[in-house]
Amino acid sequence: MQRYFIDAPYWSDTSVTIAGDDVHHISRVMRMGEGDQLIAVHPVHGPAACKIDSLSEEIVCSITRWIEEDRELPVKVTVAAGLGKGDKLEQVVQKGTELGAFSFIPYQADRSVAKWDGKKAPKKIQRLEKIAKEASEQSERTVIPSISGLYSMKDITDLKASHDWCLFAHAEEARSESEQEFSEVLRGIRPGDSIAVIFGPEGGFSEKEVEAFKNAGFLSIRLGPRILRMETAPLYFLSALSYMLEEA
Repeated sequence: MQRYFIDAPYWSDTSVTIAGDDVHHISRVMRMGEGDQLIAVHPVHGPAACKIDSLSEEIVCSITRWIEEDRELPVKVTVAAGLGKGDKLEQVVQKGTELGAFSFIPYQADRSVAKWDGKKAPKKIQRLEKIAKEASEQSERTVIPSISGLYSMKDITDLKASHDWCLFAHAEEARSESEQEFSEVLRGIRPGDSIAVIFGPEGGFSEKEVEAFKNAGFLSIRLGPRILRMETAPLYFLSALSYMLEEA
């Protein structure tokens, strides 16, 4: 069934009211009518199977049953990605949401070609939030990843205080015979852990950034022997983590 995330004020004990863009999607795109079924997701209580009772400018659904499901990664992964050209950050958010990321942080890296000024940033964040919501619905998740405002390097290194693991994917590790293998890190991660992992823009990290990460206690990891694009590296990381914790 089609899934929609609905804010808490729109719920009662027996029903949920759907408003906004979701009304158009339900009535015009999905062509649903009275009596059709959908899944509405409460921000605290999770998903519920619902039946459409009426359609107009808002859609009122009765709750038929609450659904118990386990769709989330057993760890909370924060993906911090340097601003990239074009829609690369949008790709990271869309695919990263499908793969289970808990939150995303865009940051202005030293080598980021793209720049967000004060007027541009709010619209960019709003666009990324919409992408995360749609990807969460498509992949049948029970939460929507959060999108933070634009971070500076100081903000990034401060993540060390609030996460069990802080990592950064360094291209130079792929070019060397590094002893810090990704598999070793994966074997140390346990369900319930919080992970912050940092990915650079197209040009990678500057020497200044690498030094700042290491001084803050971040671990440098190698994501295989090949050099990955900025939009590919987070997906490699999340896929490997999912396999290790959910499928192996």
